[in-house]
Amino acid sequence: MTKTILSFIILLITSLFSHAQTINVCETCPVSTLKKAITQAKDFDTIRVKKGTYKEHSILVDKSLTIIGENYPIIDGELKGEIITITADHVTVDGLFIINVGTSYTEDYAAIRIKKSKHFLIQNLVLEKLFFGIYLEKSSYGRVYHNKIIGDAKEEYNSGNGIQLWYSNHIEIEHNYVEHVRDGIYLEFSDDCLIKNNVSAENIRYGLHFMFSNNDEYCDNTFENNGAGVAVMFSKKIKMYNNTFKENWGTASYGMLLKEINDAKIIGNTFENNTIGINIEGSNRIIYQHNNFKNNGWAIKIKGACYTNTFIENNFLYNSFDIAYNSNVNDNLFDKNYWSNYTGYDLDKDGNGDVPYRPVKLFSYIVNRTPETIILLRSMFIDIIDFSEKVSPVFTPDNLLDNKPQMKKITW
Repeated sequence: MTKTILSFIILLITSLFSHAQTINVCETCPVSTLKKAITQAKDFDTIRVKKGTYKEHSILVDKSLTIIGENYPIIDGELKGEIITITADHVTVDGLFIINVGTSYTEDYAAIRIKKSKHFLIQNLVLEKLFFGIYLEKSSYGRVYHNKIIGDAKEEYNSGNGIQLWYSNHIEIEHNYVEHVRDGIYLEFSDDCLIKNNVSAENIRYGLHFMFSNNDEYCDNTFENNGAGVAVMFSKKIKMYNNTFKENWGTASYGMLLKEINDAKIIGNTFENNTIGINIEGSNRIIYQHNNFKNNGWAIKIKGACYTNTFIENNFLYNSFDIAYNSNVNDNLFDKNYWSNYTGYDLDKDGNGDVPYRPVKLFSYIVNRTPETIILLRSMFIDIIDFSEKVSPVFTPDNLLDNKPQMKKITW
């Protein structure tokens, strides 16, 4: 019986595709607008948009269609509102150049919106002069691949996000380039998503922003020169692998912010030239392993309510401060990390320092409470107070130690 039903479904799909047609859109064709082509099309048809400029907005894709642009035809929304809205399943949009999205203080107009849709593919688009770029709303099992999204955002209040997911699950976001928007990529209430091989740079607020999203993974991305690199907030079971966070500078900037995050993995990442590599608050049971922290102001700032986290086999290289910690109680494990500031010895030649390393310096503690004292950073006075705290800890956690500091930079 099951085989009979499966055979019927395959036969039905084959029949639908065998009757599919291709509709060409061009200035001199019988069909000269994308809207008219969609009206004439049937499910599983292909619409080919020839090179040219098409001044259209509020285009509704309510059928299972493949829309392909040849030589990047321009869809110009003339700043009148949203440009393409997809409400059907099994839609592909490929190879369009979409510009001039309308701006509103009451509506989140997007270059392309996917609304309550499944099994879609949005790829090879170029989006410019936009409010929101690609907006996914209550959609699932889709792919956003190899798109270029260039905004011109100046301030947060009147700008939108490059790629936004809202209540959307099982989405793959891969090989996109996003710049000059509010948040490069934003997820809210969106689970089981993969964000891979993207570049998010020069955005007003965050390169990537999670809110209330679980079981997601982002890997092999670059977040560079944003207001702040990545913010992961009120989420759990996030996997963060092999990303690069660099040049995120500012008075309140960081490579990554973790706030109320639990049971996550942060492995194989590089944090370089950030004001703060990772800023952590209220986050528990997180594994930090095989990360490089290089030339940051603070490699890691740990604020209150952070428990049973593990920092193992990371490289801390030439940061102004390795660890900032605002409590004198420690429930986190530091083990087998390499610290460029470590000056101990290894008499038994086992690769582990014989003297434990204390990464929290008294001066870091002081700067946390009185930021103006940072002007004393390179003075001899600082070396003296750090040495005194090392000998007899009073203000810093006396059990925050790496008992097996590595003598050589760790490779993996």
